[in-house]
Amino acid sequence: MNENIVKKITEKSKNFVIIGEAGSGKTEVSLNLALEIHRLKDKPVHFFDMDQTKPLFRARDSSGFVSREGVIFHYQKQFMDAPIVAAGVIERLRDPESVVILDIGGGAFGSHMIGQFAGFLGGEDTKVIYLINPYRPWSGSREDIKETVARTAGAAHLEKISVAANPNYGADTTAEDVLRGIENLQKMLPDAKIEFVCVRKELAKALEECRLPLLAIDLNTIPEWLNSNV
Repeated sequence: MNENIVKKITEKSKNFVIIGEAGSGKTEVSLNLALEIHRLKDKPVHFFDMDQTKPLFRARDSSGFVSREGVIFHYQKQFMDAPIVAAGVIERLRDPESVVILDIGGGAFGSHMIGQFAGFLGGEDTKVIYLINPYRPWSGSREDIKETVARTAGAAHLEKISVAANPNYGADTTAEDVLRGIENLQKMLPDAKIEFVCVRKELAKALEECRLPLLAIDLNTIPEWLNSNV
């Protein structure tokens, strides 16, 4: 399942930018994608946590685990709310032997962070993935989605955008929730090609009949105080 998706998206691309509205699951999907690519590709995978918009559910909070798995993790400690970017982004984007994952903060505000790198993200070696959770308030209609995509991609100065779906209500999501979310998203975006659908690994077997490619993920960013109630 995951092997087929990784093989497909890495056929031409080595740089991956995950953007979307706040709460769409970008960080969780970015971490899982980095781990899967590292497991299946014989290249160093560099993960850049560039989210400067929130204090919780950040990739850097899972940096120890991800690093132990072999992914090279980059982030810059902040002083108060200073938007400081980790060093080495351009060097890795230009390195043909490195796979790069950029985890971006939510919405247009978060995407401003990578506008400075737009000149290195327009080639065939880069895939920009806009992640949509159709259960979030700003994804309730075709107009809402088009507006948020335009605003977010515009802030990042990115043009070629792929779409991936992450229909969920959190850890309580059922297979039926996922299928209903996919159906709703396809109705809202009938002309869009959905690259893959993100599902928790526990739900993957129940969704084997889904016609879209599935990326089975683990939930790595849920803090212990919240996980104890799940």
